Amino acid sequence: MRLLLIADTHLPLRAKALPDQVWREVDAADVVVHAGDWVEVALLDELEARTERLIGVCGNNDGADLRARLPEIARADLGGVRLAVIHETGAKQGRERRCDELVPDADVLVFGHSHIPWDTVTPNGMRLLNPGSPTDRRRQPFCTYQTAEIRDGELRDVTLHELPLRR
Repeated sequence: MRLLLIADTHLPLRAKALPDQVWREVDAADVVVHAGDWVEVALLDELEARTERLIGVCGNNDGADLRARLPEIARADLGGVRLAVIHETGAKQGRERRCDELVPDADVLVFGHSHIPWDTVTPNGMRLLNPGSPTDRRRQPFCTYQTAEIRDGELRDVTLHELPLRR
């Protein structure tokens, strides 16, 4: 099972559309995960129409139209991997401990908000992943997203992808 992890797209404020490279990943993915800050509902509609399975949450920049359709925390069992998705996890100091307390029943937690890629493991063994943003790099050198696979009940091959700078 191939996963695409994205967050903080902020469309159309930070970009007019997702980069073509990300759309190709959408088409290749079995599951697309979006960890919030969509900004406008059009991307949600487009992803729902284009992907086999979409798991998304609302973020702090998402209005009532998105909040009506998306939870603050999403959970799914994907091939035996217990996935949770949330937008914000707070400051990086103490994040692993807080996340263990927040979602003690998850194997993987995907989050966004900071636009900073993240990949760590908590003391309880939960994998924490932040794909960064494919459209707004803020102070990062590149816009980013992540891909991963689930095989034999395990998350594998987590890869951070850097996008070319927009002109």
